[in-house]
Amino acid sequence: MPETLLYAIEVTLNGLMAGVLYALVALGFVLIFKASGIFNYAQGVLALFAALTLVGIQNGQVPFAHLINAIFGTSIHHFGWHVPAVLAILLTALVMVGLAILVERFVLKHLVNQEPIILFMATIGLAYFLEGMGDVMWGADIKKLDVGIPQGMSGAIDDFTYNAFGYGFFIDQLDIVATVVAVILVVSLTLFSQYSKQGRALRAVADDHQAALSVGISLRFIWVLTWSIAGFVALVAGIMWGSKSGVQFSLSLIALKALPVLMLGGFTSIPGAIVGGLIIGVGEKLFEFFAGPLIGGATENWFAYVLALIFLVFRPQGLFGEKIIERV
Repeated sequence: MPETLLYAIEVTLNGLMAGVLYALVALGFVLIFKASGIFNYAQGVLALFAALTLVGIQNGQVPFAHLINAIFGTSIHHFGWHVPAVLAILLTALVMVGLAILVERFVLKHLVNQEPIILFMATIGLAYFLEGMGDVMWGADIKKLDVGIPQGMSGAIDDFTYNAFGYGFFIDQLDIVATVVAVILVVSLTLFSQYSKQGRALRAVADDHQAALSVGISLRFIWVLTWSIAGFVALVAGIMWGSKSGVQFSLSLIALKALPVLMLGGFTSIPGAIVGGLIIGVGEKLFEFFAGPLIGGATENWFAYVLALIFLVFRPQGLFGEKIIERV
């Protein structure tokens, strides 16, 4: 088999793995949109906040240490213990649930039946608030996240492909773990949305807040539940991205890469988020491989947005989104 073809196959596999990481972020957007009909600008910051909190808990860091030291003249930074990764993840998940409750109590409950643009602007304010809160709580320095996920080239895949094709494929073990986790999340969330009582209530709230309230559905509970699930998804995404590139404030920008994913897959489809992520991941890698050398490279920075623009022109609801028909 020609080496160029083998390299293209390797690029495709790595694109699939990168697409899974994009899809993990997009899942949080889909969940919030299905429950409230708004685009949650804060989803990327939720992933950052979850990753910062996880590292802080794991390392025994004192929250607001810099603020406390500045006010009281002390010099405390750590409690002096190290929390195991599994326990730290569970505690961070509880923090994200608590955050969901606070968001509902102090923001969302005051915006029932408001225009979608008002809710969207509220999520922008929430995003900047959480980013500042994360800075004050845990500091702005780049942090290393290690929860025991294997990283680096998979020796088994390298050996297998080298023996089979005479060319070893470089596949990151972290990407393999992310793929498995994403599959489990998608299956679980799809089953929850389609077959559980809470999932049906979630869809009812998305369709009409007043109608849902009239049949006894608690809007406040649904919003807390949805933001809690979105927070958990953000935690998973934060773990994967933080383990891959470190926990830093640029982590919140991964939300921008989720936008083309949502435009391709559809804002209301959980499977669509995964399919859109895979298309973006594979497309940008292959386009860079084949066309990059001809046009100067760096195509991964803009390919996804051009592809999304094409979809907006010809299929604005995305591949799996619901086509909205308004009758007048």
